[in-house]
Amino acid sequence: MNHLHFVDGDGSFTLSKPENVSYLYFPLASETGMKSSVTPNLGGDAKLDQETFLLEPVSAENLHNNRSVRNFWLAGPEGEVFSAAGASAGQEAARFTPAQDDSAVTAGLMWHTLERDWKDMGLHTAVTTFCPRRDRVEIMLVCVHNRSDQPRRVTPTAAIPLYGRSADNIRDHRNVTSMLHRIWTGDNGVMVRPTMSFDERGHRPNHKIYYVWGCGPDGQKPEGFYPTVEDFLGEGGTYLHPRAVLEGRPGAAAGCTAEGREAMGAFRFPAVTLAPGQKAEYVLLLGVEDSEADIAAVWEKYGGQEKALDALESTRADWLEKVNVRFATGDADFDCLMRWVCFQPFLRRLFGCSFLPHHDYGRGGRGWRDLWQDCLSLLLMDPGGVGRMIEKNFGGVRIDGTNATIIGDGDGNFIADRNGIARVWMDHALWPQMTVKLYIDQTGDVAILNRQAPYFKDAQAMRGTRIDPEHRPEQGCWQRTAGGEVYAGTILEHLLIQQLAAFYEVGRHNIYRLRGADWNDALDMAAAHGESVAFTCAYAGNLRELAGMIRLLQRSTGAASARILEEALVLLNDQPEVLDQVEAKHRVLEQYAGACSHTISGRQVEVRLEDLAASLEKKASWLTAWLQGHEWIDAGDGQGWYNSYYDDHGRAVEGIFPTGVRMMLTGQVFAIMGGVATDAQVGQITRSADRYLYRREIGGYRLNTDFHELKFDLGRMFGFAYGEKENGAVFSHMAVMYANALYRRGFVQEGWKALKSLADTALDFDTSRIYPGIPEYFRADGRGMYHYLTGAASWYMMTMITQAFGVRGEAGDLLLEPKLTAGQFDEKGRAMVSVTFAGRRLTVCYENPERLDYGSYRIGAAACDGAELCAGSSSSLLISRAMVEALPAAPEHRITVTLC
Repeated sequence: MNHLHFVDGDGSFTLSKPENVSYLYFPLASETGMKSSVTPNLGGDAKLDQETFLLEPVSAENLHNNRSVRNFWLAGPEGEVFSAAGASAGQEAARFTPAQDDSAVTAGLMWHTLERDWKDMGLHTAVTTFCPRRDRVEIMLVCVHNRSDQPRRVTPTAAIPLYGRSADNIRDHRNVTSMLHRIWTGDNGVMVRPTMSFDERGHRPNHKIYYVWGCGPDGQKPEGFYPTVEDFLGEGGTYLHPRAVLEGRPGAAAGCTAEGREAMGAFRFPAVTLAPGQKAEYVLLLGVEDSEADIAAVWEKYGGQEKALDALESTRADWLEKVNVRFATGDADFDCLMRWVCFQPFLRRLFGCSFLPHHDYGRGGRGWRDLWQDCLSLLLMDPGGVGRMIEKNFGGVRIDGTNATIIGDGDGNFIADRNGIARVWMDHALWPQMTVKLYIDQTGDVAILNRQAPYFKDAQAMRGTRIDPEHRPEQGCWQRTAGGEVYAGTILEHLLIQQLAAFYEVGRHNIYRLRGADWNDALDMAAAHGESVAFTCAYAGNLRELAGMIRLLQRSTGAASARILEEALVLLNDQPEVLDQVEAKHRVLEQYAGACSHTISGRQVEVRLEDLAASLEKKASWLTAWLQGHEWIDAGDGQGWYNSYYDDHGRAVEGIFPTGVRMMLTGQVFAIMGGVATDAQVGQITRSADRYLYRREIGGYRLNTDFHELKFDLGRMFGFAYGEKENGAVFSHMAVMYANALYRRGFVQEGWKALKSLADTALDFDTSRIYPGIPEYFRADGRGMYHYLTGAASWYMMTMITQAFGVRGEAGDLLLEPKLTAGQFDEKGRAMVSVTFAGRRLTVCYENPERLDYGSYRIGAAACDGAELCAGSSSSLLISRAMVEALPAAPEHRITVTLC
């Protein structure tokens, strides 16, 4: 098996003969919409959105073909040919033989280089691909180097198939939509503008131009063009065996046109003779613009070797600066891996959840959870503007406490659901509050709770159980009062309605109903009677935390009360007969949601903050006691865990069954994180998880044991093969949240075990077979799947910074509370993390000269830039925000903490 190696401290890596590993792909993107993936043979695709694919859409299973390859051919004087992408018939045939041409991929943040040797000719090719941050273009830099001791004459040809339409047309009217193509060539390349966007619901005129332009040494222009697939392949030819290259066909002159055919961004350059040691360099631009003038403007910026090289260096530097968190521990490979983990949240904001080969989550966009969890990483890396983003995001909350589920372009644009199905995910109220809590801790801006946001409104009413018959699309997407005014409430009001409405929507066991699903979307077949114990535990923690934020607001601002919607007062009911009785809770929810099903009064009433906090705490305490009394499974022998769900027949899902032990990780995570599990129970849970769920060789903690049942009364996950995706895979997101929960409760060794198992498997290329980063999950054989676009990355980074290194905000002040194990310090006893806090770049260095383990050390001394901060013996150190903000705006400040 090939081995992947890091080549610098920025996480850049190299992999030899990468084409011998299946399913590899690398993400490239700009911040203005270009989204690309590139494989070891320069396959993959490129697009702006679902409707605008420059290259043919691919899924993971299309990566094996060579149709969508960005190819660059060299033809020798005797008819021999070579593909710089490795995509020729001869190279394919020789791929698994010892005589195979040497190849390697080297890549870093947003750039990818493929190198190959043409041994027979002594030529070396390097193709570097990247997307400048601020343009909708992908750039390929091709270098041909004569490493032989003889002159070599070759004829270069660029060949990139242009798809130029919606992804929907990959099988729906594929040939018909090619008839829309209008293709023409200019001095620098090939362009295609379809006449319309084909959609049987309503065809629309198209103005976008898809193009491939290129130049050779000293701006040399192409000399012959093959603007259609048929021109390039020739009759009977293939992408691995194109007759235009093999037969040396001269191609058409610039200015030629074609219509109604599949477009090909193919053109040949004049033959070049390279002296020994000489190089020839070519630049190719692939993009989408609205006019030829726009293409020309992009060409002016990048159309030449020096310009393109400058853009490459600028792109590299920009992303290295943007991914501004760095770790230094005793494991250099782990530190490099963390560069990619910290990069992954940027990728998800750029790609959404749909636009890489493994991510078949519909037609684009991010979901509600993605929106809020991606903010976690922003708060740790680029907090500027996050407060305003949070305010806009609350505009996706409905007045009944549910929310839109799909995020449109930009902040504050929402869609009810990707597939037009009225659904409620019962966990959705959880994530906004988590994000607001971190925001307040990191910034001290507790006043955000008083800022205003509207509420989303569509035809869904009564928490998605009914349709509002009075709603009309022309009324817009905002909740209105009976007088027709758009209603806005405080962020605090939004949080209260989200948490409290969910509190009353319970099933027969007085546990929050599962509805369409929770975090685990694959639990989607228990909408009638399913209940989520796991997220009921999570909401217990949320209620407690929201009470704490309200008390902080009271202390910080001196405010005694807050204004909330009059109809919401009913949700503050704390009577024991309501808390204990399912039917009584249903009546409360029916009363509230019914009063808000179309319009609302718009009237607000003052409620004492003390009363709000007390009501939330009472509900949290009731939930905790109820869960402890009804959902704990005592398995004996010092082991036990919490039941996570009830199925659609109202049966508890977990426990000791005739078919074996049934245990799910999710319920344990939120019982621990939500403060439901006692310390003694946490110990029993960890022992049980180690026994029934842990598999070190495939990443650590599985999501569940094998139920040996399809369970059509719970969810589709049980139809998956065991060990795949939600059914028993090591699902990184939940495994990381398990670690986070354990750290919060002081179970540090156990938390690090969960994190390290994921990292070790990701870094074990023989097992994971992925480029660096944390995948969505590791399947049954340990291969990493659905790479890059996962909320696990945000949680992993957050856990390492705020828990393992203990560098986090507390109501705006800086708290240092290290929870590092002995093995996380280097040979000098040091461990460092670089972060941004309060507008200052800080490197926090923990010095542990005795290499003491967690639990054996305390903070003995601390200094900032050499100035003493404290001397004493405590497990944590709080530094006021004012002190941090008073530091000079220097590039970086160093806080040194001595542990003893």
